[in-house]
Amino acid sequence: MSVQPAAPNAPTADHALGQRVLREHVASVYSTYGISTLTHMAFVVVFGSIIYSQLKDPSLLFWLAGLLMADIYVFFTPRWTPSRPVRESAYWARKISRVVTLVSMVTAVVPWLIVPHNNLPMTSLLMAVIVGSCARAAQSLWPLKPALFGYTMPMSLGMITALAWQGDGLHLFLAAAGAAYLLLTLYAGIGQHKLLTESLMLRFENEALAARLGEQIAATERASEEKTRFLGTASHDLRQPLHAIALFGAALENELRDRPEGRNAERLMRAVNALGASLDTMLDVSRLDAGVITPAPQPVQLDALFLPLNHTFAARAEQKELQLRVRASGLWVHSDPQLLHRMLSNLMDNALKYTTRGGVTVTARERGEAVWIEVRDTGIGIPPEQSGRIFEEFYQINNPGRDRSRGLGIGLSIVQRLSRLLGHPVQMHSRPGRGTHFRVVVPVASAPERAQAGLAPASTNEVASAGERKVSTLALPGRVLLLDDELEIREAMTGLLRSHAIDAHAVSDEAGAAAALRQATREGRPFDLLLCDYRLADGADGLDAGLRLSQADGAATPLLLITGETSPDRLQRVRESQVPVLFKPVVADLLLQAMAEVAVAR
Repeated sequence: MSVQPAAPNAPTADHALGQRVLREHVASVYSTYGISTLTHMAFVVVFGSIIYSQLKDPSLLFWLAGLLMADIYVFFTPRWTPSRPVRESAYWARKISRVVTLVSMVTAVVPWLIVPHNNLPMTSLLMAVIVGSCARAAQSLWPLKPALFGYTMPMSLGMITALAWQGDGLHLFLAAAGAAYLLLTLYAGIGQHKLLTESLMLRFENEALAARLGEQIAATERASEEKTRFLGTASHDLRQPLHAIALFGAALENELRDRPEGRNAERLMRAVNALGASLDTMLDVSRLDAGVITPAPQPVQLDALFLPLNHTFAARAEQKELQLRVRASGLWVHSDPQLLHRMLSNLMDNALKYTTRGGVTVTARERGEAVWIEVRDTGIGIPPEQSGRIFEEFYQINNPGRDRSRGLGIGLSIVQRLSRLLGHPVQMHSRPGRGTHFRVVVPVASAPERAQAGLAPASTNEVASAGERKVSTLALPGRVLLLDDELEIREAMTGLLRSHAIDAHAVSDEAGAAAALRQATREGRPFDLLLCDYRLADGADGLDAGLRLSQADGAATPLLLITGETSPDRLQRVRESQVPVLFKPVVADLLLQAMAEVAVAR
């Protein structure tokens, strides 16, 4: 198998591959070029001297001089180096083939000078030298078939024909042996050339595959980063007006309380809260990707965890005429109660969405050092070909129309992220038309851990919807300074706070906030709380501005950050700052609760 330059109409990729293989062959042959030539010159001098001393034939001196001149030409002629471009590989392959053929043709003359003397010892020495030279050269010339043939055939044929020309039985036998050796040498050389070429092609093809795989991985990473940036930007841009709507709606709801028009305000806020919950779900993905959420494992009593889950989903199951069974187990596990609650909540939510008859069952069983928490449903099931995609963001089975009642398709993606974060493997088994079975494997809590936890149920910190939050019984701050660059949000926030008897003052930039703080200090009526947006006008960083303002003039004004950010890098930065933060859209009850808690912690 010889590697030749590709034809003009050959595929570009195949031509490039052939050029790379040929370059490696040329490099292999030229790697011993200099030392081989010098060794050959020394051997010619020694061998020629021995033959001349025995035969005393002057013609041997002319042959010796001609072969030395050929070696000198070979040594000093320009040769291939690694700096040569790949496109020149075919030229250097042809040149080395011509050079070794020249040396072999000059060598082919010597049998005709030695064999006719009928000196059997010299003839035997000649055959040994030629056979050894062919064997040594063949191994170094395997990569290039023209060079292999060019070196071995002339000198071997010169020896074979010189022996056969003598005509007697001994010389004919030696000629036949030489011919057989030549054929075996060429056959072995062709085979080795084929193996070398195929191994190099396989190597380069694997390198090309690895390079393409690397490019695909890089493209996938770029696409993931672009998706994250898009979600962050889109989420932030959607949260800004939604935040203003939520604040205006909350103020309107508060003003219309106990009036007939208040029902419409309540409906408005339910719709706003539902949209906010969808955005919060997307934010959860960004939080998990950013590493903002850190688990706090502790002994968790599963019955105390199952009870709020049952309360949360019982009404929905009843509305769909499904049976919901959440069975007590008396088991304890070692996990983060809030994050485990979120995992199970998402699994139950997913089960109820895709179940139209029958029901959903939640159980827990101890298996050795682990507890299997299982969520089973009798829903539509998952086809085998789609089972690998159910944990992808926004992927939903049989929902091409994006029915909003089935959510966003992020719930199981969050389950997978929480599974990796907590180290709780999630297993899935499903039969289309028969239902799906999810299993969460959680470490069992040891007896000492249970004793240390006491008899009180582990806190589940049930994730209630924003609308179900209750305003803290703590006192609300009397004076609040708001820093936000958007006029609508400043107006909505001040309107809401003033409806709750809070003296609210709003500014659009850091300079205005600093001036307001100084004036409040001069008047002896300092602000009890600073509310600051993360993104301010002209790219200003609200976190840095808020931290500077909260410590201005030696005062220690409590800081509460409000943001619509979903960027993992920015979320990680907020976490590291340890500044309390609320995510837009902020519901009134949650805002007032957080304000009271931050102000009291002063």
